[in-house]
Amino acid sequence: MTKAEPSRPRAVLCLSGGMDSSVCAALTARDYDVFAVHFSYGQRTESRELHSAQDVARIVGVKELLHLKIDLFRRIGGSALTDASIAVPAAGKEATIGNEVPITYVPFRNAHFLSAAVSWAEVLGAEKVFIGAVEQDSSGYPDCRPAYYEAFNQLIRMGTKDGQIQVVTPLIQMRKSEIVRLGVELGAPFHVSWSCYSGETEACGVCESCVLRLRAFREAGAVDPIPYAVA
Repeated sequence: MTKAEPSRPRAVLCLSGGMDSSVCAALTARDYDVFAVHFSYGQRTESRELHSAQDVARIVGVKELLHLKIDLFRRIGGSALTDASIAVPAAGKEATIGNEVPITYVPFRNAHFLSAAVSWAEVLGAEKVFIGAVEQDSSGYPDCRPAYYEAFNQLIRMGTKDGQIQVVTPLIQMRKSEIVRLGVELGAPFHVSWSCYSGETEACGVCESCVLRLRAFREAGAVDPIPYAVA
């Protein structure tokens, strides 16, 4: 008789389909049965990001992918990612990235994502919610700082039935090049991931997200497998 596989704890994963998100997915899938949630929120590359999230979920063995569509960010505007009247800027010098909050910041976005993920975790009986937030070598978004997640975990303790759910940010203190090396070690599906803020067939290569990603692969001594218009 075949011995039954031991049951594993469940975890909810916020899965954008980007580089950091893909590494976080591979990392989470090592130890948990993963239930991933992906958000379409009116971003420019909405369909491309969904396709990437679906591919990442399939490759790492996600148990279920919950696709949620929310319209509030498009209606609110104020971000180059969701407001067609605001152009996605080309990145300045690499050294200046992260010095101020860029126009691609979506106001308080991660709070909405995490709230939905925590709600689903309560239903699933999962005590961990993973998100691939990164503070180092990033664009400087305020909802990617450690203090933000410490505060959010306090909110969860106060506002959920059992207070046991915890948001986990395993990549938050890592440099982007370290994340690439970890992803290579884990076999993260970089080839299906997508980070560009504007391109859907080819990554533009000039927005902050592309510039940071290309630099990370270069510093890690690895080759980025996705197509770029400018690299």
